[in-house]
Amino acid sequence: MKKNLEIYFTRIYIIKAFVIALLLSAFIYLEYFELTLLILNSLLAFAGFYLLLGENRVVWFWSGLFMGLLWFYWISFSFVYYDLSFLIPFIIFGVAFVYGILFWLIGRIGSTMYLQAPLLFGVSFVDPFGFNWLKLEVIFIDTYFSTTHLAFGLFLSGITLLKALPKWFKAAALIPLLGALYQTTPTVTLPKMDIAIPSMNIPQSQRWDEKYQQEAIDLNFSLIEHAIAQNKELIIFPESAFPLYLNRAPRLIEALKVYSQKITIVTGSLTYEEDQGFFNSSYLFQKGEMQIAHKIILVPFGEEIPFPSFMVELINKLFFDGAKDYQKAKEPQDFVINGISFRSAICYEGTNPKLFEGNPKQMIVISNNAWFSPSIEQTLQYLLLRLYAKKYQTVIYHSANSGKSGVILP
Repeated sequence: MKKNLEIYFTRIYIIKAFVIALLLSAFIYLEYFELTLLILNSLLAFAGFYLLLGENRVVWFWSGLFMGLLWFYWISFSFVYYDLSFLIPFIIFGVAFVYGILFWLIGRIGSTMYLQAPLLFGVSFVDPFGFNWLKLEVIFIDTYFSTTHLAFGLFLSGITLLKALPKWFKAAALIPLLGALYQTTPTVTLPKMDIAIPSMNIPQSQRWDEKYQQEAIDLNFSLIEHAIAQNKELIIFPESAFPLYLNRAPRLIEALKVYSQKITIVTGSLTYEEDQGFFNSSYLFQKGEMQIAHKIILVPFGEEIPFPSFMVELINKLFFDGAKDYQKAKEPQDFVINGISFRSAICYEGTNPKLFEGNPKQMIVISNNAWFSPSIEQTLQYLLLRLYAKKYQTVIYHSANSGKSGVILP
């Protein structure tokens, strides 16, 4: 037993795994520092997967753990706002350990590269606790390789053949690798609509502080008036731009309805219904009318606890002062603006396939990334949104507080 554990602390295995994790995580940090190069990202991705395939279970474990750290260390940052800062190191390690175990299973079950490659391919379909941001295809978003599932499978097949075949037959690996390079150029037609997506950077410590509530409302109104002066047709605010239960604020609703006679408004806020509970919502104000779209995919451990109900009550009582989980809608909802349909999505759910059911041509995603600032969370979300926009041929209009706002093309 002792010898079995000691092997997991072999220095060379840990170093090798750390290098692999760095290679497969570098694209996020290069994008964060605006140093992205197609050739560099392509080489880093190739080197990372080349070194990983064929390794033993120890290297697989540490590679998964280090990738969990490098990709998702920021998950714990939101606990600062619940006065649970002491949990941060435990959450960082816990998340990393989950991905370490996931990769360890690949190394344990996959005794050869021929087994490891398809198991690694399947990682993108495994969402621990419902969290689906480990999409390995996103590594190729700024490379010469395609980001489709087929291309990823061809890429892994090519590396497997390159490493496994005898010297004189290695050229055969070029066939799947060249296939992984194939990409189509989509034809995108943007709606003929002048849209304002204001950049906002309000700290999370102020977002729900009542002292700053009126200041936030005044800022939103001034941005609406500025957009009207510029003859914009639509303005999109981030998630929770109005930090209150908007459906319980009749004067505010009336003011927004008046503004909506001159410009269509999409904004994030909360909703409270006595017979249902709390919702994270997107509001549409158009021509004096209001429409609400509730979130359907909640953030695991942020908006809901993905455990049985008896455990949910216990966890909420111990750590969140007995707060209740958010409620959620059952199906995606569309906003029809000037005759054009836009799928409504709020932050995390904008990177979930369910929101792309029916292949919407346009999607409005509103986010509040201040929960995790400063970190690479905003960068990873932006890369994932690009991946989904490309996969489903959807134009995404992303309005984020403390994140990357703008129009994301397929």
